[in-house]
Amino acid sequence: MDLNVGVNLTICAIGILIFLVHIVDIVLKKNKRNDEKWLLVFISFTAFHFAIYLIFTIIKIYYSSSPYIITFYTIFYIFNNIEVLLLFIYTLSFIFLAKEKKIRLSIVNYLLFSIFVILDIINAFTGIFFYAKDGIYYRTKFMFISQGYQLIMLVIVLFVTTLNKKLSRRGKLAFTMYCFLPLVAIIFQNIFKGYAIAYLSIIIAVEVLFFFVNIQKNIDLAEEEKKNKEAQMKLMLSQIRPHFVYNSLSAISTLILIDPTQAQKSLDDFTRYLRRNLSSITETKLIPFSDELKHIEAYVSLEKLRFKNRINVNFDIKATAFNVPPLTIQPIVENAIKHGILKRIDGGSVNIKAYENDNSYIIEIIDDGVGFDINQIDFSDNTHFGIQNIKYRINQTKNGNMEIISEVGIGTKVIVSFDK
Repeated sequence: MDLNVGVNLTICAIGILIFLVHIVDIVLKKNKRNDEKWLLVFISFTAFHFAIYLIFTIIKIYYSSSPYIITFYTIFYIFNNIEVLLLFIYTLSFIFLAKEKKIRLSIVNYLLFSIFVILDIINAFTGIFFYAKDGIYYRTKFMFISQGYQLIMLVIVLFVTTLNKKLSRRGKLAFTMYCFLPLVAIIFQNIFKGYAIAYLSIIIAVEVLFFFVNIQKNIDLAEEEKKNKEAQMKLMLSQIRPHFVYNSLSAISTLILIDPTQAQKSLDDFTRYLRRNLSSITETKLIPFSDELKHIEAYVSLEKLRFKNRINVNFDIKATAFNVPPLTIQPIVENAIKHGILKRIDGGSVNIKAYENDNSYIIEIIDDGVGFDINQIDFSDNTHFGIQNIKYRINQTKNGNMEIISEVGIGTKVIVSFDK
């Protein structure tokens, strides 16, 4: 056995063992983040990639016909492209990026991936990038073109991570190292021909991502969880606002002589509102959306009692058979009323929708209030701890997500979804 073959087999075997350890670690974790699921896919494919190369290398010792060489290297280069494809998907799931930008970048990603995979397949019949003669692999002067997808997407990953304001310095450094390591490996690959330098760089790069990015994020999330528990208590206590209680009771007392029936109903709404807020302080489990909906209805009734025709709330509820974190949807409705439509002199409307599709339960809160420039708002600062806490608790729910869309002078739309 040649030295380079022994080295390559050793590199692949070590890589597979390391990746298997990480795979088991992620699989055994009970509550996986969405980005961890993509990290699992990414590392699993990398382990499979290494295993295929290991098997090929062993077979090549005993059998190396030209068709076999062309077939394997075609698969090999396609696998390299898939590796970068999965890295890109993992990156988008990890970092904070506007939905529109993610969609545009994803379109570019899949389009380039398709083009270069087609080129790799065409090469198997034309030899424009590489060919085999007498069982020996040869590269053409156009070989660098076949690596175009990897280079372009690594540069894109480098830009979207280093320019991302939400990503820590350590995270930016980790992604930067991952993007540069393959480039360095290509240089050394040309110096030490026949050795799997690229595979060694992949092992190092994956380790950098796993330890410096994934583990650091777990640490950050633990600290964030502690802060959000404190913020959750503040939020829930802040919901029982003295002026709201006073104004509601004052309005109810006025109704007692004018409309006793309506006064009784309003008092029931007020009692239900207080009970839900107080119970939410100690509530840790998810509650049926129907319960949260009753809380919303009670709050809306009390606000309509005070602001009359300035508030118009429409309910379009087509699904309730799912659970939500307590006191998450009601504060969103409250924000739509207080900071949206009531900022207008003549008030406005709030539409509350709940429905389901094949994959998710979706709640939409849409107002035609004053709106705001979402790019000018930092929801992580102390003045917006309520929204930040709500979003955190929704994201902590099984595949929960919250998205805010707003335009100055038009209004705000909040979309909350929970995967089935």
